[in-house]
Amino acid sequence: MPAFEVMDQDGKMVSSTEFIGNGRKTIIYFYPKDNTSGCTAEACSFRDNYAKLTEAGYNVVGVSKDSSKSHSGFRAKYELPFRLLSDTSTKMLQDFGAWGEKKMYGKTVLGTLRRTFIFNEDGLLERIIEKVDTKNAAVQILNA
Repeated sequence: MPAFEVMDQDGKMVSSTEFIGNGRKTIIYFYPKDNTSGCTAEACSFRDNYAKLTEAGYNVVGVSKDSSKSHSGFRAKYELPFRLLSDTSTKMLQDFGAWGEKKMYGKTVLGTLRRTFIFNEDGLLERIIEKVDTKNAAVQILNA
């Protein structure tokens, strides 16, 4: 797992070291923007399957370049039980390979690439999901 240190939805600093060696696997999913249809569907998929994911031994963490304040509102509005990390500098996004060129309304732009990374208990990468089914994001992991 690439090293990172960013703020969560409450303005608390979060480090990659929290997710390594804690006896749990970690799902880090990158999404473009709070309160957009696809990103909301993805977050709600993780929310609706959160109990199953935690029972299966996973931590769940969402990341976008939105502010901590935006994340706080998004998390409250949809009753998300997991942390949302704010990477306003896009350093974490870049380090994970979740920042790059994409097509938007027929134009090529730089932005967040919707990707999900699954790490084992020791922080070693097990899987990357590049074609995320936003409505079934959690099921893609649970049924793998």
